[in-house]
Amino acid sequence: MKVKKNKILIQNGITYAMVILFWAVIQLLLAGGHVSSLLKGLLVPLCIYAILAVSLNLTVGILGELSLGHAGFMCVGAFTGAFVTRCMEASLPSVGARFFLALLVGSAVAGVFGILIGIPVLRLKGDYLAIVTLAFGEIIKNLINVMFIGRDSRGFHFSIKDTLSLGLEADGEVIVKGAQGITGTPRAATFTIGILLLLLTLVIVLNLINSRTGRAIMSIRDNRIAAESIGINITKYKLMAFSISAALAGMAGVLYAHSLATLAATSANFGYNKSIMILVFVVLGGLGNIRGSVIAAIVLTALPELLRGLNDYRMLIYAIVLIAMMLFNSSPKAIELRSVVMDKIRRGQSGSAPKEV
Repeated sequence: MKVKKNKILIQNGITYAMVILFWAVIQLLLAGGHVSSLLKGLLVPLCIYAILAVSLNLTVGILGELSLGHAGFMCVGAFTGAFVTRCMEASLPSVGARFFLALLVGSAVAGVFGILIGIPVLRLKGDYLAIVTLAFGEIIKNLINVMFIGRDSRGFHFSIKDTLSLGLEADGEVIVKGAQGITGTPRAATFTIGILLLLLTLVIVLNLINSRTGRAIMSIRDNRIAAESIGINITKYKLMAFSISAALAGMAGVLYAHSLATLAATSANFGYNKSIMILVFVVLGGLGNIRGSVIAAIVLTALPELLRGLNDYRMLIYAIVLIAMMLFNSSPKAIELRSVVMDKIRRGQSGSAPKEV
């Protein structure tokens, strides 16, 4: 038992050291002026996608449930964080303090949404669970696109029509502008903050996995009936994993919101393809392999941009890297989930009805 515990500590230490080493190398390159403007613009997104991949791996790899709504939780965290930052401009002038408060509130709200969605959704299985979580992400995105929120001396005003229907006073301010989103959010997100949040995510997820709670969650994944027969509360542990995953996605959303001057709930930012892309990071990195999720997110996010100069061969090289990662990561569960995901995509394109897996 002690040997196994020491092995886990060593493996976790390697993961933390890998992230810290990555940060140190980038800092040295930045200090020497060897980092292009293109790569500088990718540093914060690399951290965001790594956090999203690790958090989704908690649901897909550790819990064993296929979720396609992770971009929805990211959207909740992003808009909540941006809204809090804008609302606290007068009472809390410090950008850093407002950003920290936005991280707390955005993560908490996304976690609450994870609980509210998880209570009915986690009773479903297979395709039905994936479809409902996908619908949640699309509903959240479309709701925000029709939402208008303003503020004046009388308080907050809400409408789903237009800014005029808010009935604001002359000195009133529109914070959320429907499809135009939220503007004026301070760009407080930095590479160092992203690395710190990634390390926080790794600490939370790795400690959860290696705890008694994590072993209970994995037992549900491996054999639900056997886990229930020995007294494990299935609903409690599934909901716990799902809500923690949602809260971490919300934290990544807050970081994303503070890396942009204008935040809009577009399909490019929070659509179906975003959720699929995060799922690809998880599957190619290895189901249940947290370190693999970090590596896959960084490599697959940076590679298309770094190869942009090779116009004729960029996507060919990217495809070869994807195939190589699939061959390298050939665990039975990864192969099974890859086939499930590809089957869903094929059926979605053909318009046929879903079947339960």
